[in-house]
Amino acid sequence: MTSQEILKELESYGSQSIKNVLIKHGAKEPFFGVKVGDLKGIQKKIKKNYELSLDLFATGNSDAMYFAGLIADDKKMTKTDLQNWIENAYWYMLSEYTVPWVAAESNFGHELALEWIKSENEQIAACGWSTYSNLIALTDNETLDINEIKSFLKKIESEIHQSQNRVKQTMNAFVIAVGSYIPELTELASAVGNRIGIITVNMGDTACKTPFAPDYIEKVRLRNGIGKKKKTVKC
Repeated sequence: MTSQEILKELESYGSQSIKNVLIKHGAKEPFFGVKVGDLKGIQKKIKKNYELSLDLFATGNSDAMYFAGLIADDKKMTKTDLQNWIENAYWYMLSEYTVPWVAAESNFGHELALEWIKSENEQIAACGWSTYSNLIALTDNETLDINEIKSFLKKIESEIHQSQNRVKQTMNAFVIAVGSYIPELTELASAVGNRIGIITVNMGDTACKTPFAPDYIEKVRLRNGIGKKKKTVKC
């Protein structure tokens, strides 16, 4: 299938009610308002396609850009590809989900996470934190840099309340990821979360709230999920 053929199929699945919900969350035109479930149906037919994913992301259509992340052949993605994607990911579903998912499963996840976290651009910095959180969810703990992760917990504790809106959200998610996926740091992450306290993030015209990290980690513990890694972060 070509990118134009897929755009036509995406349009056929478009829903005004879905569009209205996504607009409240910050989505911008152009997009059709396609349910993720419908995207998954198309994904099953295509599976992975590197060139097609690049073409779809370049359309600027949010549905197509999100779908591009689902079919991206992560190991073929170059640093230039990923940098281009984050520079054009114009709202958080792309910058905190699509791009980090692909980056984390690429050959450049750790390198780019460290680079992006330092950015003064809100969407890029948020992408960096989200990319590192996804790496934690995917990577065997034996190969993670535990001391580096501890240093980032300290950084978050001292800086989160002064950070940009979406950066606060992804910093908090990093604390949750550490506590949920690295058993030896669960207690430390929960303690950091308690010292940080409640985080207030502007979620647009929605009732969504940022989770309190220790409570979220405790829910993971109660379902015996601490330390259980993911095979993929895409969803």
